[in-house]
Order: sequence, then structure tokens, then C-alpha cells
Amino acid sequence: MEPRNFDGDADRPRSAGAQQTGRVLVIGPYLRVRAGSADAQSESHVQRDAEARLDEAAGLARAIDLVIADAIIAPISQIRPATYIGKGKVEEIAALAKSLDVELVVMDCALAPIQQRNLEKELHAKVLDRTGLILEIFGRRAKTREGSLQVELAHLNYQRSRLVRSWTHLERQRGGFGFMGGPGETQIEADRRLIQERISKLEGELKKVQATRRLHRAGRQRVPYRVVALVGYTNAGKSTLFNRLTRADVQAADMLFATLDPTLRALTLPHGGKAMLSDTVGFISNLPTQLVAAFRATLEEVLEADVILHVRDISHEDAEAQQSDVDAVLRQLGINPDDSGRIIEVWNKIDRYDAEQREELLNIAARRPEDHPAMLVSAVSGEGIDALLSAIEERLAAKRTTLDLSIDAADGAGISWLHRNSEVLTKELHDGRFDMTVRVDETKRDIVVSRFDAVPRHAT
Repeated sequence: MEPRNFDGDADRPRSAGAQQTGRVLVIGPYLRVRAGSADAQSESHVQRDAEARLDEAAGLARAIDLVIADAIIAPISQIRPATYIGKGKVEEIAALAKSLDVELVVMDCALAPIQQRNLEKELHAKVLDRTGLILEIFGRRAKTREGSLQVELAHLNYQRSRLVRSWTHLERQRGGFGFMGGPGETQIEADRRLIQERISKLEGELKKVQATRRLHRAGRQRVPYRVVALVGYTNAGKSTLFNRLTRADVQAADMLFATLDPTLRALTLPHGGKAMLSDTVGFISNLPTQLVAAFRATLEEVLEADVILHVRDISHEDAEAQQSDVDAVLRQLGINPDDSGRIIEVWNKIDRYDAEQREELLNIAARRPEDHPAMLVSAVSGEGIDALLSAIEERLAAKRTTLDLSIDAADGAGISWLHRNSEVLTKELHDGRFDMTVRVDETKRDIVVSRFDAVPRHAT
């Protein structure tokens, strides 16, 4: 559906089939920002195109199988404390919602609880803001126990300020003993107590999850496997790239948040070395802070990663704004998005360009600083994957030590240990001894040097 601007035009055409019931009205209440204004100059992120924002909001709604009756941009000059948008626009949207007979209005913004309640009264329909919509998607996508715990925790923290008497079967109707006691907790107090109790329980369970993840990471650190994590905007093609790199079969679909639960697979590097590749949840603009906090256990894989691949859908019209949004989330996690020694930018979906456009992209990438390269790939066709693997291997090798050593060919236990605990680059037999070049993690360097009388490559 083509998004339309709703700025007082009462006689605009209706969408095909819009009169059917059970559909959703999507509203984009975006602030007008005049070029050169103080507000525009103070923005630290790239300005997003209004139509692209609305199209993304409609995509979020479709991700939970909602049918869009209409999607409309409603530009506003300022945010109103009571209803977010002005009274006139509220009346116009109410009339449109009635004519379309919609049951749900999605507002592509973060609404305060009072704004949401006031809008529901005025529009005579259920109102869902962007945060609530994303939480609904996450609730449907979570498949593992860990994912479900994290989503429920985020949802309860969101719901705490939006109590709607939904837990009446659990309330305490009276205090004291028998019929002599006076009124006990009010309904809203009971709701708050029950929600807080559930939140406390979930936080306890998630601490156990975090402890289990730490044990798994400690186990991986005992072998020479480094961790590479994929991050990026939702639907940037991370899962398709994950499958291409690891020959796995993780769900990959052309939809927002197709993958929610994290996945780890072994990644084979060009010279035979191994790493662990982690696929994580996609980021999005205005990602609810509740989700960033709740998914910290999952995102710890990113925090602990030796190399981070920032996967971008370079063909998207809002690619620059999406990059800015991902950088903002990385900063929330305490990761510097400009850390060139750790982050590799991957420009995905170049298969969508013709030869001339690809050449232009290559020229743009070539003009980037040497310490901030961009790897052009197509996760679908496999183009550029070999170069990406080499770049990953190079980054990982920069954090390891290359050693030369000579070992008796009869020392089977020592040779086996080296193969298990290091990356064997060369191995040649001379006069009953193996001359070997190995690459080891800093934690294993001193062991190899002392046990095998190894010498750092730069010293030879």
C-alpha cells in the first residue's frame, strides 16, 4: 500500500477493500523539522524519510499478521501532552477509523500511558504504540525459554504503567479476617503487586540464564575459538549471511524480526582456523529501552565478541539512517561503533544492483579510510563471501601471536595438543622433526613458548 500524507485532506481516495472489518489503521505522527532549524541541527542521527518510516511501521504490523486498512502520515508541529497529536487531527483520525470500521489504531511513536488512554477514548478503538507493537512481535517470535523470559520481562515493565484491570481473577477483595476485614488492596495496587512479583521472578530466572551463558563462554575460551557476532538493522540479511558463512539452516525470511533467538555455529576460516559465529536479534529505530535491557543476556554475545560484523542492507533507501540507529544501540550496549579494530562493515544485498551500480559502490568503498573498510557481499549469491572470510581471519589474527617451533615427530601428544589449542599454519617434516608455525591466543602463548621452546615470528 502506498503511504499517504494526512494533513487535513478529507476527500482522499480509500484503499481497496478498506471497508472490511478487522483491519488496522497505521498513523505516522511525525514532527515537522525545517531544514536549518535548531532542532534539525541538534539531531545527532540521520533524518529518516517519513514515507520510509511509515512503510516500516506498516511492515511491523504485518509481521504479526495484521491487515492494513490504511497507512497515513500525520505531520505535527509539536507533541501534545494529552494526545500526542492535535485535537483537529484526533477528530479526523477518529472519523477515518469509524469509516474504515477498524478495531486497532497503530501510532508509530512512543506514547505515554495517559496519551494512549486519551486516544482510545477519542478514537473509540484500541491504540497500540510503536513500543507495544514491537513487544507483540517479539512475543510471537520468541521460541526458546530464554527468549520467552526476556520478552515477558520487557512486556511487564511496559505494562506496569498501563494497567487495564486484566488480572481481576487474582485480586484480593478483602483484608483482615473473614467478613469483618475492611477493603484490602485496590485493584490497581493488586495489579502492580502481581506484576512486580512476576518481574522479580523473571529477573531471577534470567540471572540463571546469564550464569549458564557465562559457563558456555568459559568453555569456549578453553579452546582456541574466537567469537564473531552479526549485528545490524532488522531485515538486513543477517540470518541469510549466517547461513551462507556456516552452511546452517537458520530461519531467514523477508520480514522484520524473522530471527529473535540467538544462534551459535562454527565458522571455518580460509586457513582452516575456527571461530564461533553468533546471529543476534535485529535492531530497529527507537528500539524500546525495555528490550535492550531485557535482552542484555542475549546481547552479551555481542559484548564478548572479538569481531563484530555490522551487516547493512546497502540497497535500502534509508541505509544511512539505519546505520545511525544500529550505532546508537551499540553505544547503549557500551560498544564503540567506530572501533575499526573490532567492527567490520558489511554492505549486503549487492545482488540487487546492476553492473554499473556495483562499480559505483566499489568506488565509494575504495574511497573509505583504510582502517574503516566496507566489504561488499551478497548473502544470496555468495558474491564477496571469500573476501569477507579473509577479512575476518585477518582481524582475528591481529589479536593472536604467530610462533615458530620445532617438535620431535615422535611427540604425538604434543602435536595433538597444538592442533587442539592453536591454529597450525604450516607443518613440515625435516630429519624426524616437525617445523611448525602456529597462531595462538594470548592465553596460550606462554604455555606454547615454555613447552615447545617456540619463538615469536617477528623475532626470527
